[in-house]
Amino acid sequence: MRSIWNGAISFGLVSIPIKLVNATENHSIHFRQIHLADGGRIRYRKVCELDEEEVSGGEIGKAYEDADGTMIPITDEDLAQLPLPTAKTIEIVAFVPADEIDPLQMDAAYYLSANGVPAAKPYTLLREALKRSNKVAVAKYALRGRERLGMLRVVDDVIAMHGLLWPDEIRAPEGVAPDSDVTVRDAELDLADALMDTLGEVDMDSLHDDYREAVEELIAAKASGEAVQPSESKDSGGGKVIDLIAALESSVRAAKKSRGEGEGEGEGEAEKEKDMADVHPIKKKTQQKSTPQKSTGTKKSTASTPKKTTQKKSTSKSTSSVASSKGTSSANSAKKQTSSGSRSTTKKKTATPRKRASA
Repeated sequence: MRSIWNGAISFGLVSIPIKLVNATENHSIHFRQIHLADGGRIRYRKVCELDEEEVSGGEIGKAYEDADGTMIPITDEDLAQLPLPTAKTIEIVAFVPADEIDPLQMDAAYYLSANGVPAAKPYTLLREALKRSNKVAVAKYALRGRERLGMLRVVDDVIAMHGLLWPDEIRAPEGVAPDSDVTVRDAELDLADALMDTLGEVDMDSLHDDYREAVEELIAAKASGEAVQPSESKDSGGGKVIDLIAALESSVRAAKKSRGEGEGEGEGEAEKEKDMADVHPIKKKTQQKSTPQKSTGTKKSTASTPKKTTQKKSTSKSTSSVASSKGTSSANSAKKQTSSGSRSTTKKKTATPRKRASA
């Protein structure tokens, strides 16, 4: 990788020669402006507004525009005379825990490469010291004509530097947050937690720019003369949330479906519990009905069993009750009587053994 800056890291009295290399690259697709009538490219030329003549790069200098519009010329020699100790040095000023750096301050990222064999030992020393301390180094450096703030940390076996914005360059979020009287219910928080758990973690290396790929396919299709088919755009609803609970539940289902879980285990368990809840009340009602059937027995059992079987069961029950009361002879005489008087006699004779049984 090509270095964009050469200098040294100042680590106390230790100086580490390094090269600064860009750690990131831009993969955005750039377009040119053209004249729609003939396809000619549109170019911008630097023209002096006084004489309206085009000016080359060698004839262009710097100037500061004052509040009244006056131009104050500033030359490179003027800037070179300014005391800038970090012109060629990354000066470490402190070591702090990483969580003390506000992510809002993060800017461009660079790799610091040891410049030459003598720099290998102090470079490794600083790297291992950062690893063991679990801290990052805050440093000052100069790049492209201005002093900047940076943070040094270890990435694999390389020291990386993130450019930081100065604290006074971070704007306060005044008037950005919603009104303070907005409340969130516990049920909504529970669904939000469920959605977070469903989405889970992601392998950062698997993420890619879908839009850029679509633009590349579009360019390739138009270059080969193929007809471009418009893609169907999904309606996102315009960002309007009518029912937050319903939206969260739909989001959980959609997340599970996108991960190939179908209805999901949790949803299946919920359906099972619902089915069991519907079944249990029916079982209880059935048990309540079946209990009196056993006590009264004869009429309801005749509906489900043949008459002969019912008669035998009822006869056996009555016979057993009479036998237990030790009135077998009285029961046999009751069967032989056919008149109404014999029925009353039978009742009297059968009543006596019942009293004896109770006694």
